[in-house]
Amino acid sequence: MNASARLTTLTRIGFATRGILYLVIAFLVIRAGRAEDPAGALQYVGNGAGRVLLSVMAVGLCAYGIWRLADAALDIERHGTDRKGIVERIGAGISGMVHLLLTWQAVNLIRGLGTGGDGAEAGTQVALDLPGGTLLVMIGAVMLFGVGVLQLVKAAKGSFLDYLEPRIASQPWARWSGRAGYAARGVVFIICSYLLLKAGMNDQASEAGGMAQALSWLTSPADIVIGVGLFGFGVFSLIEARYRRLHDIAAADLARR
Repeated sequence: MNASARLTTLTRIGFATRGILYLVIAFLVIRAGRAEDPAGALQYVGNGAGRVLLSVMAVGLCAYGIWRLADAALDIERHGTDRKGIVERIGAGISGMVHLLLTWQAVNLIRGLGTGGDGAEAGTQVALDLPGGTLLVMIGAVMLFGVGVLQLVKAAKGSFLDYLEPRIASQPWARWSGRAGYAARGVVFIICSYLLLKAGMNDQASEAGGMAQALSWLTSPADIVIGVGLFGFGVFSLIEARYRRLHDIAAADLARR
C-alpha cells in the first residue's frame, strides 16, 4: 500500500472519529442537558476510554485534516473552479485546519494537558487586537453565516449523497441522517455567526462562542431537536467512514505544495 492509499485509509478512521464525537455531543445534549463542542467531546471520550483510543482518534483526525487540506489545494473531490467550487474548497481548507487543531487537542489530552480552553474566544481576541480587528471579526461572522446557510442548502438538496456509493446513497437512512445532520449544523453555525457578530460589535471577545456556546444559547425543546440532528450527523459520518468514495491523494504533490 503506497503513501496515498494509506492516507486515504486513515481518512476513513477520521470520518469514524468525527462520527463518534458528534454522537457523544448529541448524547450529552439529549440525556444530560450538557452542551459540548468536538473538543469537549474528545475530552469526554478520553476520560472514559484512555490513551489508546485517543491515540487512534488523533491519527484519524490528523489524516482527515490533511485530506481536507489536500482537497482545498488539489481539488481531489472535483469541486471545479466556478464560484461554488471555490467556496467548497475554502470550506475544505477551514475544515482541515479545524481538524488539525482537534488533533493537537487530542495529543494534549494524551499528555494530560487538557484541550486548551475556548478556542472561539481566544481566536476572536487575537483578531480584535489586530488593526481593524472589529471589521475582521464582523467579516468572519458574515462568512460563518454563509457556511451555515450552505449547510442548510446541502440538507435541502441532499447534495452530500453525491459522494457516497450509489447503492448506499439511495437508502432512506443515509439520506435522512445526513439531512438532519447538515440542517442541525447549519443552525449551529448561524448561531455562532450571531455570537461572533455581537463580539465584534461590542468589542468583547467573551461574547463569541463555538458549538458549545451555541447549544447553550438554545432553550428546550430546540436544544433537543438540534441534538437529535447532530446525532444524525454522527450516524452519517459513520456511514461516510465506510461508504464514501474517496480519491487517492497525490501525496507527493501535496508535499510539494
